[in-house]
Amino acid sequence: MSETDACALLVFARAPVPGEAKTRLIPALGAEGAAALQQRLLDDTLRMAADVAECELQLWCSPDTTHPAFVRIAEAYPLTRYRQRGKGLGERMAHALEQALAQSPFAIIIGTDCPELDANAIRECIDKLTSGCEAVIGPAADGGYYLLGLSRFEPSLFLGVDWGSDRVLAQTLERIEHLGMRYARLSLRHDLDRPEDLPRFPELH
Repeated sequence: MSETDACALLVFARAPVPGEAKTRLIPALGAEGAAALQQRLLDDTLRMAADVAECELQLWCSPDTTHPAFVRIAEAYPLTRYRQRGKGLGERMAHALEQALAQSPFAIIIGTDCPELDANAIRECIDKLTSGCEAVIGPAADGGYYLLGLSRFEPSLFLGVDWGSDRVLAQTLERIEHLGMRYARLSLRHDLDRPEDLPRFPELH
């Protein structure tokens, strides 16, 4: 097994389509501005993720893999594109992680919404997984999480979670503890999802 086979790094991304991307930011930025921000976040996240040579890089695309932004990124970085499958976010994440863990001992899933996430945090997650943790979670300040690393697939981590709410982190940790999984937390970081998040990241808009 090569080094990059040992860990799959899954980037979940939505195509930067005006009116469909970063919809909660449209009141502040307009549809075109929100889509442009999504494009910037997508580019920055993939650039960062590609620096983590320890992982096989996977781009999980919504609604499909054919948007020009995804095609261009696939030409720029060594990654494989996949289409997200499932009705809701939890189902889509579960499907992707189940597929990845069928091929690799460890899988880490991130989105494109956390400008504070860096390659060192992903390497810290890898270290914790290789040291015996079955789950590693990166808590977000809004009550969600910006990263989830697993060495064991558990579908219940994604069932009945109030996605998009401030209860996602607490509900997921409850499930991790109920399953008796050995887990660790990374440092708290901030997502960029809502108008009130914009002042924290003036360089991005």
